[in-house]
This record gives sequence, C-alpha cells and structure tokens, in this order.
Amino acid sequence: MDNVNKIITLLEELLGDAFEACGYERRFGAVTVSNRPDLCQYQCNGAMAAAKQYRKAPIAIANEVVAALGERDMISTCDAVAPGFININVKSEYLADYVLRMGREEHFGVEQAENPRTVVIDYGGANVAKPLHVGHMRPAVIGESVKRILRYVGHKVIGDAHLGDWGTPIGLIITELRVRKPDLVYFDPDYTGEYPKEPPFDVSELEEIYPYASKWSKEHDDYREESRKAILELQQGRRGYMALWEHIMRVSMEDLKKNYDNLGTQFDIWGKESDAQKHIPDMIRDMKENGYAYISEGALVVDVKEETDTKEVPPCMILKSDGATLYNTTDLATIVERMKLFDPDQIIYVVDKRQDLYFDQIFRCARKTKLVKPDTILTFIGNGTMNGQDGKPFKTREGGVMRLEVLIENVAEEVMRKMADRDFPEEEKREIAHKVGLAALKYGDLSNQATKDYIFDMERFTSFEGNTGPYILYTMVRIKSILAKLGELPEMPEQGGAYERGTEETKLLLTIARFADMVEKAAAELAPHKVCQYLFELADNVNGFYHANKIVGESDEAKKNEWISILRIALAIFADGIAMLAFEAPDRM
Repeated sequence: MDNVNKIITLLEELLGDAFEACGYERRFGAVTVSNRPDLCQYQCNGAMAAAKQYRKAPIAIANEVVAALGERDMISTCDAVAPGFININVKSEYLADYVLRMGREEHFGVEQAENPRTVVIDYGGANVAKPLHVGHMRPAVIGESVKRILRYVGHKVIGDAHLGDWGTPIGLIITELRVRKPDLVYFDPDYTGEYPKEPPFDVSELEEIYPYASKWSKEHDDYREESRKAILELQQGRRGYMALWEHIMRVSMEDLKKNYDNLGTQFDIWGKESDAQKHIPDMIRDMKENGYAYISEGALVVDVKEETDTKEVPPCMILKSDGATLYNTTDLATIVERMKLFDPDQIIYVVDKRQDLYFDQIFRCARKTKLVKPDTILTFIGNGTMNGQDGKPFKTREGGVMRLEVLIENVAEEVMRKMADRDFPEEEKREIAHKVGLAALKYGDLSNQATKDYIFDMERFTSFEGNTGPYILYTMVRIKSILAKLGELPEMPEQGGAYERGTEETKLLLTIARFADMVEKAAAELAPHKVCQYLFELADNVNGFYHANKIVGESDEAKKNEWISILRIALAIFADGIAMLAFEAPDRM
C-alpha cells in the first residue's frame, strides 16, 4: 500500500509535473513534511532554489507552479507564500481513507525488505560469575530493540548473548578458589577420576569471589601472574580447570538467564567466548600462511593501519608473547564461527562507545584477513552511559555498582507508590507496576540516541505524564477503556465519511499515516529513539483527539464508527511500537 513516503512521492510527482510545465527542472518539485504544521502539512521549497538558476523572483515561480498544478483529488489547498514557499494540505477525507486502508494491511503498510538480510546482533557481553549491573542494561535494551525493529521490516535476525567465559574473570576465580579451598580435587594434577557433579560454590559465593580476586590481583603481582597462568592452563585443556569452568558456567548461566528474562531480553543463542576457541588454530595458521600476521616484540600481530588514517591505529595483536590468546583473538574467531554457522550479511555489535577503537581494529583485521566476505557489513553501535544526577556513571548510595535486578525493583516500587490510590488486588498491582516500571526504564533509555549519555531521573521516568514510557502505556489503557465501554465493536468502514474533520482528528490521522515511514527510517538507521519520538507524538495526538470529541456519546453512528476505527488502529500501532521497544502494556493502570 502507499505509505507516507509515497504520499510525498505522489505530491512530488504532481509538483514535478507542474514545475516542468512551467519550463523548470522537475527536481525542484521535492516535497517534505512541513516544519510549520500550524501553517500546512507539507511544503515545497523548490521555487527558492529555482530562482537562483533561472534568475527570477521565487514568489513568481511559486505562483506559476501553483497555477499549473490546479485542482487535484488529494490536495485540499496549495498556496504560494512569500518569499517563495509552496504550502500544501491534503484532504482530510483522503487521509481518513488512507488510515483505514493502513488498518487492513499487515504491519500497517510497512514494506518488507525486498532482499532480507541475515543479521547477527551481539548485544549481551556479560561476564559469567558476575551479576548483571546497571552497566549491562543499555546494550541489552538497545540491542533487543534493534533486533525487533529489523525483524519488523522482514530481516532474519539472530540475537547472541556472547558471554565472557574464557578470559581474565575465570583465571581470577580459579586462582581464588585455589587459595580458599586448596584441597579441592580440581587442583590435583594427578587426579584421573570423575569430578563431582555438584559445584563447590553457589551463585552468591561465586559473585563475591570475582570482585575480591579482581581487587587483590591489582595489588599483588604474584597473584595476578597466577591467574594468568590459570587462564593459559585452562585454554590448554587442563582437566581440573575445565571441570571447574563447567561448574562456573552452569551456576552463572542460570542466574544470567533469570535476570535477562526479568529485563525482557530474549537471546536466540547463548554464544560464549569459549565456543570460538576451536577456530583459533586454523585462523592463526591462515593468517601466517597468507602473510597477514607477523611477530613483533614476541607477539603475533596484524597491521590494520590504512593510508587514509589521520591518527595512529596500532596493529591488532593476535597472540601474546607467551602464546596466550586475547579478546582480539576470541572476537576474530567468533566472527569465523558466525560466518560458518549463519553466513550473515551483517554483524552488529552493541557495546560501550569507549570500545570504538577496539572494534575499528577488529573490523579492519577481519576484512584484511578475509574472515568475512567483501560485502559483509560490520556495524558498531557504541552506547553511552546511564549516569546519576551528578553526571557520573550511576551508582548506589554507598557508591557501589547497582545490580540490575535492584534497579528494576526500585523502579517498580516507585510505580507502586504512584499507584497507591488504585483499588486493585495487591498481586495485580505488583504485576502492573513491573510492566510499567520496565516501560519507564526502557523508554527512558531508548528515547535517547544510543550514543548519548543520559541522566537517570526516577521521578521523570516514572511519571504518567510527558515524554515517558508510563505516558505511552496510560494512553493505550485509555483507548482500551473506551473500547471496553462500547462492547462489541462494529466492522471498520471501507472509506472515510464525508464530514468536516476537526484539527485534532486531522493531526491524529497525519501522525498515524507516518508510521511506515518512521519504521523504515528507524530500521535503516538502527535508531530505536525514532520509535519513541513517534509513539510520544501519537500519544499526544490521541489524547488531543480524545479531549476534543465525545467519542462514546457521538450521535452520528457513521462518524462514531470511524472514530472508533481510528482509535483501534492507533492502539494496534502502539502495540507494535512498544513490542519493538520490548515492553508490554497492562489492561489497566
């Protein structure tokens, strides 16, 4: 069906014809959504540009073009305005027909990708043996939304948790366990029997060990060296360490899955750094044989600098001088594995923006060494940080890093406080508060551009008014309430009625009509904030329409039916929009 871009395209065809008929190039007929909606819906500024080329007053050109355009079925008014703008309004009946057609289309007319891409999106990156904290929220929330937006336009998207399970944290945990429990059978190099099925720790003990060991290693060189040796021995397949690693993985994964579920983040695969280890030997051999990798100061490296570089880009290190692998090695081998498993057209990484240079090196190295096809797209979405009121990364009152589950609980409690006067059963109220709290958190995050830092403001994010997740949900609940009062809903009309539409109704129709255009832009730019902007505008226009009209009490049945249909379409668009942002609406709040 025609989406709003195509409404613009139709207008551009008409304006282009008119410019051409007047002896000007048709390219001057470009049309945009008006930046002054109080004056018109669409505008054409081509007469201003044409004036320079044809040395003629822009208003004279604009007047000629408007005269040549004449009356058209879809246009209600088209005026030349000094110094040379052409202001256009579309007939409200045409808009109503268009919106009702949208309501009958799958995905409301969003065009499905002509050539769907296979996309792997890496947006977890949590380390095992460490609880999820607020720093893990942004990549999880942004990545989940990008995945859903791309799926909505028809791409095949595989979301990968890509857990850190093979590097420094594991070496530190093994070393600290050896200090605390030296008699464990895992540390006996001569042991050949079966290892215990039950782990020698629970999740809370495991989560206490890592930060303790990390701090201790920074103050004690010998301890740090022990942990490095433990990593190397694990990578070389030492039996006891492999058994310990399997315990660490099982205990951690159960906790991570529970917490990601709580956040509403759903990975398709729980990939791990260790999965890529089997590809490393062949990858390194190929890099050496093809002349890409060489020894520098004992380490194996690949040069990734390019002639166009304006700053120094260091070589990408593949192996340390002691033969140990690095994150670089694992990330490159993970690309090898993804190409083998999925043959993706694109791999997207959602990671802290401070990793920009690192991923630039990885992408260059993957291309240079031909780990990917020439047309494989490698994309880095660098996210900013969520900061406290002091402008620094968000902390607890005690100054520590807040666990993600605690943040989610705190936001739900604040929503509960704001719903204190609601006469709902306690269990239902808690369920609603969790949904609304997640919407508050996610919308508060996603309404900012991914790369931007932002201040976490509990009071503002949980407000039921303004540009917030709860406001979007409250608007949806309002529509549900109106529809519930009407009982059985009539069939949607085939086309708009011939009645005079008010300003608020026309604004709502125009906003609904822009949905497909917005989704296509959000998918092309990997930009969830565009979905948020749109939903906020839609909510404002729904509420403006609601306050301007007595919908349930309208006596003209045809008009009432059309209004109900518009609200039903708006509600369905809201549902798809919040699903792209990965939160849900309650039936009441």
